Amino acid sequence: MFERNYYYLVSGLPDIILDQKKLIISLDEFRDEMKSQLHPDDLRLVELLFLPADNENLLNLLRKTGKPFDDAGNFSRDELEQEIKEPYLTPDYMQRLITAWKADSPLFDGLSWEDQLTWLYYEYVKDYDNEFLSDWFEFDLNLRNIVAGINIRKHKLKGEKFYVGDNSIVQAVKKSSLRDFGLGNDFEHIEKIITIQENDNLLERERSMDLLRWNFLDEKITFNYFTVEVLLSYIIKLKIVQRWLEMDPETGKQMFRKLIGDLEMSYEFPREFMISDARKNQQRL
Repeated sequence: MFERNYYYLVSGLPDIILDQKKLIISLDEFRDEMKSQLHPDDLRLVELLFLPADNENLLNLLRKTGKPFDDAGNFSRDELEQEIKEPYLTPDYMQRLITAWKADSPLFDGLSWEDQLTWLYYEYVKDYDNEFLSDWFEFDLNLRNIVAGINIRKHKLKGEKFYVGDNSIVQAVKKSSLRDFGLGNDFEHIEKIITIQENDNLLERERSMDLLRWNFLDEKITFNYFTVEVLLSYIIKLKIVQRWLEMDPETGKQMFRKLIGDLEMSYEFPREFMISDARKNQQRL
């Protein structure tokens, strides 16, 4: 695959760090700049990273929730409303979801509509003809499924239907009783993830997981200097920093309360697991 170089654009990127206090350049500003400078094929790769906003907008419109429309996506409200009536413009995976929703026929039994759409999205992007994006989404998906497996095991939950995707990592996490799910030789980050998840502080766990993602991105672009992959990595990092800028200690407490509340309502806890113990951890935040 021919690689185009964007010397001016890449060399002008402001440095960002995970603990940044404010964004020097916003995602919207950066995307607008790329629209005027990227080759159409590379711009399509960039647009893949903004599809999660479209996914959320689509579900909100299907459910008629009335929630504010997120303009960070690729499609306008009018375009998505038209897609719901007659899909033709959006990616195939979104059209599949729309069709399944109308027929009230889930594509993956037992999964929420959010998780079904996430599954379709990850598969869509991983199969795209770009090694960097394919590797990144495979890595991120594996992180999420391993964390799900750790939580399900920790709290002795019935979690067969809480995994997204069906690769070898998911199969190992579902079936293995070993501490590392038997992934010691197949997934080099497994011990780091297990250690991170042993931390009782939710915010620290989240930060450590994002740092793991950050380091993975750095490794993936080690030998890419002015290519679109550098820009894709930069966008993902900007999205991570933006998420953290929107969080504060109070947000962390609310996240923990929601986590415990969701667990209490969604799962049948065995007697051995005491919610009060988890709430003690909340007080440490």
